[in-house]
Amino acid sequence: MVMTKTENRWLPWLGVACRLVLAGVWIVAAALKLPELGDSVRAVQAYKLLPTGMASAVGYTLPFVEMAVGLFLLAGLLTRYAAAVSGLLQIAFIIGISSAWARGMSIDCGCFGNGGELTAGQSPNYFWDLLRDVGLLIASAILVLWPRTPLSVDRWIRGE
Repeated sequence: MVMTKTENRWLPWLGVACRLVLAGVWIVAAALKLPELGDSVRAVQAYKLLPTGMASAVGYTLPFVEMAVGLFLLAGLLTRYAAAVSGLLQIAFIIGISSAWARGMSIDCGCFGNGGELTAGQSPNYFWDLLRDVGLLIASAILVLWPRTPLSVDRWIRGE
């Protein structure tokens, strides 16, 4: 793919924006889940996609993975790999939310803490959750394709 000089100038800064947005989302999501890991477990179990033991393991592990991905992206360290993990997580979330919507479930996605069954009268926001996750998936894909961004440890290590 051949880029013009103008495209070449703004693409790295688009990458910085993607890195910082994704880092912020992952760090906030993890920070809200870490104090109450039981809520994270309940959120994963509410989807009823995994066996109970596996859902518990995912629920306990996910906030730590989210925090690590967020910190790597914030620093711009191993950016392509962190963005790939970010993208895979987004795909998993898109599948989970789509599945819950298709099955007529009424659950909170658990994306930023809490999660689980909604109380009577509450309705889920699956459309907006999916739209957000697709946007974050696109940001992750941009970083997988163009991981070199200004203000990153990756560039400092390479002496750029």
